[in-house]
Amino acid sequence: MMNPTEILPGVIFFSYYSDMRKEKVAFMEDNTLVLQVLGQFTLETASQRISMTGGEMMLIRKNQLGEISKMPLDGRGYQTIVIRLKEDLLRKIALEEQITIAQKYTGPSNILIPGNDFLQAFFQSLLPYVQHPEKKITTEVGMLKIKEAVYLLLDVMPGLRDFLFDFSEPYKIDLEKFMASNFHYNIPVDQFARLAGRSLAGFKRDFRKIFGMAPRQWLLERRLAEARHLIESKNKKPSAIYLDLGFESLSHFSHSFKKKFGKTPTEWAA
Repeated sequence: MMNPTEILPGVIFFSYYSDMRKEKVAFMEDNTLVLQVLGQFTLETASQRISMTGGEMMLIRKNQLGEISKMPLDGRGYQTIVIRLKEDLLRKIALEEQITIAQKYTGPSNILIPGNDFLQAFFQSLLPYVQHPEKKITTEVGMLKIKEAVYLLLDVMPGLRDFLFDFSEPYKIDLEKFMASNFHYNIPVDQFARLAGRSLAGFKRDFRKIFGMAPRQWLLERRLAEARHLIESKNKKPSAIYLDLGFESLSHFSHSFKKKFGKTPTEWAA
């Protein structure tokens, strides 16, 4: 069972689940603040695995790829409140407070926020909008609530200034290493380019130099090779792996696999 609610469309969300879920997620645009009300939230990226349970908070860095696991605990379900800290609002706060960051943020990409009565009270102030969905929060009030969250975060951890107000573009990173770690995410090529710190044209040019083929072709080849390995060596069922490898559907996976290897994944596993 799932009951997601947009408290402020596109910005503040509340979700409830009664069973475990896994989601591959691309955090492409905004830093994100998450309060875990019930259950356990786990985020796993190429470089970090971090979890929290009821009453804990996490700040998630923009421009990441990761897998989220949402697990109910003790039969009480899973509840979370998520706030996207949109860059235009953060830029406005930076101007108002005359905040400037001299260098790019290089700390952890995902941070557990220490327990704080004021932040907890802030999140509690959002719950009436969940309990009474007919009482819509106005955009103006919603933006004020997000601004309040930013100031409370800075009060708890002043060092988050560098995290929140770093508006620089991603560095041009090691493309071969990046793709080897993240090929299984089903995102458009232009988003891979952005995460790798390149324009789309620059990404395609560098990609062909390194891999000798276009990104889409390489992604398909790499995912199929991994699928074959998992079926042969790990005895994985095709239906259990196709989503984790970035295929949109089982039929697409089966068709691509047969075209590459001459048999369907099920025939290969037999």
